[in-house]
Parts: sequence; structure tokens; C-alpha cells
Amino acid sequence: MAAKIIDGAKVAQDIRAEVARGIKELQDRKNVTPGLVVVLVGDDPASATYVRSKGRACQEVGAFTETIKLPKETPEAELLSIIERLNHDPRFHGILVQLPLPKQISERKVTLALSPEKDVDGLHPMSMGHLMEGEPSFVPCTPGGIQQLLIRYGYDPAGKHVVVCGRSNIVGKPIANLLMQKRAGANATVTVCHTGTKDLASFTRQADIIIAAAGSPRAIKADMVKPGVVIIDVGINRVDDPTDKRGYRIVGDVDYEPVAAKAEAITPVPGGVGPMTIAMLLSNTLRAAKRSVGEA
Repeated sequence: MAAKIIDGAKVAQDIRAEVARGIKELQDRKNVTPGLVVVLVGDDPASATYVRSKGRACQEVGAFTETIKLPKETPEAELLSIIERLNHDPRFHGILVQLPLPKQISERKVTLALSPEKDVDGLHPMSMGHLMEGEPSFVPCTPGGIQQLLIRYGYDPAGKHVVVCGRSNIVGKPIANLLMQKRAGANATVTVCHTGTKDLASFTRQADIIIAAAGSPRAIKADMVKPGVVIIDVGINRVDDPTDKRGYRIVGDVDYEPVAAKAEAITPVPGGVGPMTIAMLLSNTLRAAKRSVGEA
């Protein structure tokens, strides 16, 4: 039997509709419109496309949004000064600095400069600490999206063995912390594998749920998973493909067709986890606005 497709685009649209209703209610009740400012440094095409998508998404749900575009030569001190100004700008409840940043700017310094109350990407150490203790202020967007996909498709992680492949601060570490908590939508036994893991397949074959976020194209093969596994593929990898007019195509960290033949459910790439990231950013921005008036 073919695996069920976990449609991230559909779930993301559902969440956007929920956020739009929440924004309308907040406007009616408190006369507050959630605001998100996105700071883009440089001219990376992928980043620019992503930023435009965030702007359109904000407009669709009724949030206020602004994009600040800076040249790639922008000094670190100038960016930090802009962030400090935005921290005190009441129009914006959320601040997002698009990564990656040019080499002259420290991503860590930028993250630390953000007000934790406006850290809708959930990457500030205070946000990470709250997540680890089980009382998240803002859940990082991609991990939050992964959890929602599992919950809304009926794959409750509680009591399951979840194997996370990857230990990044953006996905691997936070999703592991999120799913191990003694809370609804979590309470799983979590194993984190990474580049130092010996015999990766010995762990993935035990998994009820695999979250592949290692950034390695088609690394998870069919012989590495057990029948009935649920696969969340976070990977976005460009591989050469002369049959495609672009000369390449996008694949995940999972060898999709062979693994899908064994899995109970799987996310496609693209169209799985990707759409959820922006949806959860909108959700976090609404949460930040509610927190600003003592409601969340």
C-alpha cells in the first residue's frame, strides 16, 4: 500500500485561516494589528524569494508587515543599531532577520540583539531555554510546523520512538526538545542522530517516526526504515537533473519513492514541511501581539 501523503500546503492553509480569524478577533477586541518586520541583508535570490513570500502571507491574514532591505556590505554595527530601534518600535510585535547573513555579520550577535518578546523565529537563547524547560514562549517555526503536521494527521508522538536525523539549532535540537516534553502533542522517546552517529540505520530501523533534517540528499534509504514508519522530510537539496529544464530538481533527505513504498505516511518535497514554516511564523506573530496586551 502506498504511503499517505502528509500535505503541508493544506495544513498550512488551515493554520493561515485560523491566524486570520485570530487577527480579526484581536483587532475587534483590542484594536491591535499584529506587525512583523523582516530584515534582509544582501541580495541572495533564495532569501529574497522567501522574504517576498512572508510579506504576501502577512497581507493575506491581515497582519501589518514591512521589509527592510540592506546592502550586503552593511556593517554589523549598523544592523545591530537597526535591530535595537525595531525592538522599541510598537508597530512590530515580531522581528525576523533573514538568514544567512553576510560573512562580516555574526549571526549569534544578531540573534542575541533581538528582544526575546519579539523573537518570533524562536532562536534567541531565552526562547530556546523556555522550550527546553517545557514552557515555550515561541517555538521555532519549522519544528512547530512538524509537530502540527503530526498532530493534525493523527500521528500523535506520545509513546512513540522518534528518531531525529540532524542537530541544527533551527530544526534538530528544538524538535527533539519539543517532542520529548510531557505535554500534549509530545511525550515521545527521542533519539538524535548526527554526523558522529555510527551505524545510523540501526537507529532509524527502530523509529516509529523519522524526522530527516540532516541536509543530505536521499540519505535515508528504504532498507533503513521499518514498515509502517511515519516520515517527516525536512531536507531541501538541489541535485543535478538534465531532464529538468532548470538542470536540477529539489529532493529531500529521504529516498522518496522506495521509502514511501514501506512507510505509512510521508511528507513530499517540496510541499511538505516547507509551507508550514511561514504558517507558524504567522502564528507566532499573532502570539507575540497577544502577549503584548497580556493575552498569551
